[in-house]
Formats: sequence, C-alpha cells, structure tokens
Amino acid sequence: MGGEHKQETRPPCGHARLAGGSADDALAQLVRDFAEFGAIHRVEAPGRPGETWVVSDPESIKRVLVSGHRNYSLGTGFERIKMLVGNGIIVSEGETWKRQHRMMQPMFSRSQVQRLGPLIMDVNRRRLDRWSSLADSGQSFNVTRETNENALEFILRATFGADLDRLVTRLGSNPFDMLTTESGRDLNFAFRFRQLRKHVERIIEERRRAPPPAAAEVHDWLGMMMAARDRRDRSAMSNVELIDEVMSLIVAGHETTGATLNALWYLLAGHPEVEAAVHAEVDAVELADLRLDSIAGLRYTHQVILETLRLYPPVWILTRRCIHADRLGGYEAPAGTAVFLSPYLVQRNPRYWPDPDAFRPERFAADDSAGAEGADDAHGAEQAEGAGEDGSSARRYAFIPFAAGPRHCIGETLAIYEMALHVYLAARRFRLRRVGTAPMELEARVNLRAREDLLMTVERRGAAR
Repeated sequence: MGGEHKQETRPPCGHARLAGGSADDALAQLVRDFAEFGAIHRVEAPGRPGETWVVSDPESIKRVLVSGHRNYSLGTGFERIKMLVGNGIIVSEGETWKRQHRMMQPMFSRSQVQRLGPLIMDVNRRRLDRWSSLADSGQSFNVTRETNENALEFILRATFGADLDRLVTRLGSNPFDMLTTESGRDLNFAFRFRQLRKHVERIIEERRRAPPPAAAEVHDWLGMMMAARDRRDRSAMSNVELIDEVMSLIVAGHETTGATLNALWYLLAGHPEVEAAVHAEVDAVELADLRLDSIAGLRYTHQVILETLRLYPPVWILTRRCIHADRLGGYEAPAGTAVFLSPYLVQRNPRYWPDPDAFRPERFAADDSAGAEGADDAHGAEQAEGAGEDGSSARRYAFIPFAAGPRHCIGETLAIYEMALHVYLAARRFRLRRVGTAPMELEARVNLRAREDLLMTVERRGAAR
C-alpha cells in the first residue's frame, strides 16, 4: 500500500464518487478503495474538472500540508463552509489568512487557554447537575445533543462573555441553539445560520459605542479580536472581518468537540476495561487548580481522547488543489489536481496502526510529553505503538486530527484541555450506559459525526463529587 506502484505515472482509479466533496456512501467506499488500491488512488468526481486523488500516505500528506504547502490552495468543499462563515480564518487564503492568523493566534496561547479553565469547569458542572437528575429518574438521554450543547455553550460564552446572557434575555431564547437542534446541513440551514450574523453585528456595534475597556478587562474572544492590531501596519479588524471570525469560531469550535466527546462516551460504554481505567485515574487525581499543567496527571484520559480522535476524527477529509504539477507518492500530479487528504484513512492504516479498528488507548502511552497540550502536529504519533519503519516524518503524519503545517488548527490546545476537563468531571461522578446495541453509524459530510443521535442512561458512581 501507500503507492508502491512506482512504475506507473498515475495512481489506480478507485470506485468512490465524491459529489460536492462527499456522498452518503463516500466514506465506506473510500475505505474499500483504500483496501483495494492503496493509500493513493484516484476517484470519480462528476462535474469537477481535472483529476481527483485521495491521499492517505503520511509522506505525501507532509508534502501537501507542510514542505510543499505553497503549491497547494484550499480545495473543494470549502465553498460550502464559506457560505456559513464568510471569509473567516477557516476558508481565507493568502495575505488575508496570514493577517487574521497573526491577530488571532495570541487568543490561543497557553496563558489565554488557561484563563478559560474556570469557564470550562462552570459550563460542565451545570451540565452535569442536569445529568444528576437524569440519574435519579433513570430515563435515557441524548448524549449527542448533550455533548453538542455543552460545547456550544462554552464557545458562545468564551466568544461573547456577558453579552450572551443579554442577547438571550433580549430575544427570549438563544438564537444559536439551532446548531444543536437542527441536524441537517443543507442550504436552508446555511441561510438560517447566516441570519445569526445580525446578532453578532449588534453586539459589536454596542461595544463600539461603549467606553473602551481597559486591557486587563478584555477576557472574551470578541473583545480580544476588537482590541487586536496587526503588528505590521497596526490595522484593526473591520466589522465584517469580526463577524466572519466569530462565525468561524462557533462553527469550528463546537461541533468538532461535541462529536469527539459523543464518540468517546460511545467507546467507553463498549469497552468496560478502558472505562474502569479512566475511573481509576480520575478518582486518584485531585486537580489542585485549573492550570493546563495540572491535568498532566490525567495521562490515561489523554490517551483515550487521542485514540478517540484517531478512530473518529471530526475533520475526516482535508481538500487541497495542486497549483503546479507535483509528485506525490511516486506519481505525477498534474496542475489543478484535487487532492483529498484523509485523516480517517491514514489514522486507520494498518502499516502504522496495528489492529487499526480496535480501540486501544495504550497506543499513545509513550506520549507523556504531550500532556494537556499535545505534541505539535501529531500528538506524538511518531512514538505510538507500531509506528512503522518509514522514518519520523511518516510516523508523524499518520495522525493528523488537527491537520498540520501552517494551517494546523490553532485551537488544538484548547480542544484537548476542554475535553480532558469534561471527561474528568463527568467520569468522577457518572457511568454512562448505551441504550441498544447497534453500532454507531457515521455520517461523513463537512464533519464526521454520528448518523443517529446516541441514547444512553447515566448511573451515579458512589457519592456525588
């Protein structure tokens, strides 16, 4: 696998059809094509000019995302995201992206992430108090909805601060709730989501009319973005830029975390030995404070999060377009080739992950250095069990749930921190049990998520903590 057909100039053609970036059976067919044709193959893409390649070879992933990234623009599928977020950091390119990235990166420094610890704890504790009442009643509850709502509330409060409560009071409800109550991601959803921009604009305008806060009083993301100045020309973000970035933060920050935690509870419920190890760890660790370093003792919990991300990466496909002809895995990629990089496939490649479909958190046991933050691009996958023999770069890029290179997700540290605290607080108090035995089916659209909501019951674990 991985493109051994070096004598050919073009990779073999698989059977998958990627219409508009995905189709109902696209992921299943990509898995079958990977098994038959290897880690680099072509697929049919009706209506799309040029060739479309699916790449799950670590060396080629490194080439596209890191060493040769200047030769690749964002690919198909991003236009759908652009409909939601405008020209935010997720979809912008060139000098626009560089400027926005410079201005937003300080928001996700370790010191700023650490300041969000109390908010993460507060949001989770209020959510878990609700779980207590569910445990008392014995009724089942929708874990998919719960994890999404929890992640959304955190993102909204981190973004707007006290303005979120004022918005809800003024309107009588939270207009952003549609992100968790509506499962569809069609044009109607995109239209309704874009209507939320007017609420963001009103908050921005109200803040502009108010006396400017002291620097020490600026804690939420919107305030930080309004105060940010580009170090090159001291320019500030316009209202449109601010709105685009707020919408980007909401889209990128809630559904990915919610989907990962949904998968994590599903996996723990089906693997009692892993669940028991998590319970033993969280019972033994007392968090003295909320600093990032304080959760370094949750080593096994961290491994569980990484293994969940390996099996169910929310961003299951990354798309790029080859600007000039390039060589990937021994094949000649013509200019204009659409390249679909698949975290899902490379993270289940048996060459780098023995027994790849098995849930085995100990694969990441050697990754002690990652702590709460995680290794820079691959969470120490180069040290993971069975990392292979293709050199450190191949091992490193066999695990890319947060992408890699210049467009590596700037929120990775926060995402791991948020998920670790959620698991710590919940697992100390509760044990979750699935309703039914059917395996979780996946829907691979913009993000990878459960096709049907996951129902579970919650049981108390001794005295409430």
